[in-house]
Amino acid sequence: MTLLSPSAASNRGTADSIPLPLLDQTRQLELLVQSVIDYAIYMLDATGRIVTWNTGGQRIKGYAPEEVLGRHFSMFYTPEDAANGEPEHALLTAAETGRYEREGWRVRKDGTRFWAHVVVDPVWADGHLIGFAKVTRDITERRQAQQALEEAQRAFMQSQKMEAIGQLTYGLAHDFNNLLTVIANSLDRILGERDIERIRRSAEAAQRAADRGALLTRQLLAFSRGQWLKPKAHDINALIQATEAVLRRACDETIEVEFALGRDLPQVSIDAPQFEAALLNLVINARDAMPDGGRLRIETRCDSREDGEEVVVAIVDTGVGMTPDVASRAAEPFFTTKEIGQGSGLGLSQVYGFATQSGGRIDIQSAPGRGTTVALHLPALRSETRAAKQARMRILMVDDDLTIREVVEESLREAGFDVLTAGTGAEAVALLQQHRDIDLLFADVVMPGGMSGVALAKQALTERPDLRIVLASGYSESWLEGIPEGCRFVAKPYRVADLLGIFREMRAAA
Repeated sequence: MTLLSPSAASNRGTADSIPLPLLDQTRQLELLVQSVIDYAIYMLDATGRIVTWNTGGQRIKGYAPEEVLGRHFSMFYTPEDAANGEPEHALLTAAETGRYEREGWRVRKDGTRFWAHVVVDPVWADGHLIGFAKVTRDITERRQAQQALEEAQRAFMQSQKMEAIGQLTYGLAHDFNNLLTVIANSLDRILGERDIERIRRSAEAAQRAADRGALLTRQLLAFSRGQWLKPKAHDINALIQATEAVLRRACDETIEVEFALGRDLPQVSIDAPQFEAALLNLVINARDAMPDGGRLRIETRCDSREDGEEVVVAIVDTGVGMTPDVASRAAEPFFTTKEIGQGSGLGLSQVYGFATQSGGRIDIQSAPGRGTTVALHLPALRSETRAAKQARMRILMVDDDLTIREVVEESLREAGFDVLTAGTGAEAVALLQQHRDIDLLFADVVMPGGMSGVALAKQALTERPDLRIVLASGYSESWLEGIPEGCRFVAKPYRVADLLGIFREMRAAA
């Protein structure tokens, strides 16, 4: 029986055509397979030898039926794949799993290679494997088009990357030049100035510029290393209070800075330096949004969610606000609405990266002329219940020696206490007024600034009669006069272990 090509069949006209229903099913199937020219469709016996061949196989691979029938189908594989046993693996996979599908190089009769999509299905009869059905398609053009598209995308992304790097370096160079100008001129004024107030203003300007330079450096380091975080358990309020001076210094005198910190917040697992950088970024963005002054408020609270609790840090400003389009792009790296050279565009992207890597998120609420609220949502540590948090004691430590404050503060935190620190009596009074949840005052007796530890204790008890107080001094307690009744005394030099015993005893007695 001679098979007709589709073109020949179409030229015969309709007079000699045989109605399809009159053809038997085997003949219909044979016509179907032979009419497909874009796919090589053929049968293999159970050992992999070719037993049928179609027009598509001849067109794609270049072999006539008599050149392939009875030969092993590995003849179409590259020498490397054949040597690696890929043909046998294909048959074994099809027999064991019911299907083999893969893409790879195949070889035509003339030796040229093409990229093939191959499917092998097992053929079973009465529970016995009698062979395999194999379908091969030449997808070389599709692969080349995909590769060309990917190459174009890589080239486009590279050009965008170079443009972004250029924008970044230009903005950073401009920023650093401005900061160096401020620092250099402030130092010049300090060297030639005698007025104390002008010297103070110049020093503050230089300090603000140095803080801004340090922030830019942290942004660059976070950007270059993918911002790998080293999280530890922290009290979010304590971190904010520790950076309060820097945050206030970052704002102009025309901006009123307020803190509204919630009580009894659970701890969060975060990288403290990166959180401080994120917070400073948000404060600087808020400051820049209020060129004519305004009010900036930093809030903390604890919210409930389906899988637990989260601590929220919100920065609220009364600035110019943002349109929905700008707000939706605010966290993109290098995106900025500031003038060229006025910002790197990395601020909010660092905040977004920090929040995401910490398991949290950021939420931006803004409208033109109505200010902006950026809320940083961080998951609370599950291991700490609210009752456990409330059981912790908050201590205000006052000592004019920075080294002593740092050593004792770290030890107390590791022991599970919340700690605030101050270097003078005046600073301690301000913290006591601001934080009504301080449980214990631990103060050195001899301090500069006109207020001793004894005077501080007396003033504190006037406002907070229930406040527990521990005083420390290198002098004997019998030499000190006026210590309020009920105050505990610790002689210097003391050991932190002894302090912990006293503080735990006082906490248990509360």
